Amino acid sequence: MKYTRRQVSCVIFDMDGTLVDTDGLVSEVLKVYLVKYNKKWDGREVQRIIGKTPMEAADAIVEVYALPLTKEDMLAEFTPMLADQWCKLRAQPGAYRLVEHLRSHGVKMALASNSPRANIETKLSYHPTLRDSFAAIVAGDEVKAGKPSPDIYLEAAKKLGFDPSECLAVEDSLPGVCSANAAEMEVVAVPSLPRHSHLFTAADVVVSSLLDLRPEMWGLPPFEDWIDGTLRVEPWCIGGPVIKGYGRGSKMLGIPTANVSVEGHASVLSKHPTGVYFGWAKLSTRGFFKMVMSIGWNPYFDNTEKTIEPWLLHKFDKDFYGEELHLVIVGYIRPEANFPTVESLVAKIREDGVIAEKALELPLYAKYKNDEHFKKHGT
Repeated sequence: MKYTRRQVSCVIFDMDGTLVDTDGLVSEVLKVYLVKYNKKWDGREVQRIIGKTPMEAADAIVEVYALPLTKEDMLAEFTPMLADQWCKLRAQPGAYRLVEHLRSHGVKMALASNSPRANIETKLSYHPTLRDSFAAIVAGDEVKAGKPSPDIYLEAAKKLGFDPSECLAVEDSLPGVCSANAAEMEVVAVPSLPRHSHLFTAADVVVSSLLDLRPEMWGLPPFEDWIDGTLRVEPWCIGGPVIKGYGRGSKMLGIPTANVSVEGHASVLSKHPTGVYFGWAKLSTRGFFKMVMSIGWNPYFDNTEKTIEPWLLHKFDKDFYGEELHLVIVGYIRPEANFPTVESLVAKIREDGVIAEKALELPLYAKYKNDEHFKKHGT
């Protein structure tokens, strides 16, 4: 990992997986497509297609699933199915915030994508805010070699009128990071597969999501929307009966969590980065409580599955397993992290609790105690 960070003058973004959730949409379409060949997409080979050109991705799918057709034929069948779904393409969390922030401060930006120009234009047509922010766009079919070759990034820097050393590249894939690194740019990685973040050694900085990117690290204007260690997010809701967790909250950490099953919430969770959030909780028979919540794999315990672990900031005299718990998440505190000792983990969780407790007194967050979600569920 490199720690020297140069001051930069412009930012060059990858698109798929970085600014828009192409990977999630591709996975959904692959689930449908592979049924035709009696195959089941399970996502285990997703790393084989992230950051690749469409033809390279098709080649990987044909090989992994032993499809009885060529990569060209596979792409010809799959592309129209995918094109029909581009209208559902979501921006990644923090993408609009980051791009609009840079644009408002006059920072020049470009897009450098392995996708063909036609695909880029189609995707961006559903996200005009992103489309109108780029002074230049370079596509995979407009250079001699795609990522991991540096060609795309070198051409993007040229079109912006800056030396590559003055550019910051933002990428989600290993081929993309290698491409920008070979172009001798500063590189921040936002891995599409968070559990593979340890592989991004060629990046200068690795962050969990665009919410965690701090432009001032490279001499760019800092965000001014953090309030007392918290970042407001568009409120979102989740709920269900409280379930038994791993038994470590109370026993090992002294912090009893009210776990909620991830079943049925896959779609909601896919829209939000792992990390520590806060908001309001309502137990069906006990009322409202402030809460802080982690979403992710809890690196210290190396979970094998993503979990939702809310900590209600109140001392309860007994357990309430099975009781309906509804949550309205209103803010973000930090990315999930690993810790050297259980003591340092506990200290950080308690610090998160203090931050949440204080923030939820602010009118900005306090008003959501009366959110429609609670009324809808009769709680």
